Amino acid sequence: MKFHTEYLWFQTKSKRELVRITDAVEAAVLKSGVREGMALVSAMHITAGVIVNDDEPGIQTDFDAWIEGLAPFKEDYRHHRTGETNGDAHLKSILAHHQVIVPVTDGKPDLGPWQQIFYAEFDGRRRKRLIIKVMGE
Repeated sequence: MKFHTEYLWFQTKSKRELVRITDAVEAAVLKSGVREGMALVSAMHITAGVIVNDDEPGIQTDFDAWIEGLAPFKEDYRHHRTGETNGDAHLKSILAHHQVIVPVTDGKPDLGPWQQIFYAEFDGRRRKRLIIKVMGE
């Protein structure tokens, strides 16, 4: 079995932002030489996530409004007693999940016709990383 690891670094301009990373995952799979297996794509920070969805502005705006509605920014999160002000970002990360597993078939990520992979930032404007771990034969 082969294993290949790559890291991506992000420093978004906005507090909340979706960054399309499908091409980077495809490149990592190609570089790995894995023909059949899987790619784990995982945000390595507790205020970010990874999602698979359509690369369409309407759904991205809807996602942002939905997640903000479920975990809105507010001053009175208990987490803020630590001196942080990102309690909402921690909750948004739970809703989006911090990782996805993408099947690899015939040397490529095996995504559906509209599926794209995104890094989801919920407390941006600082440097964070993501891991791509490709495993298989």
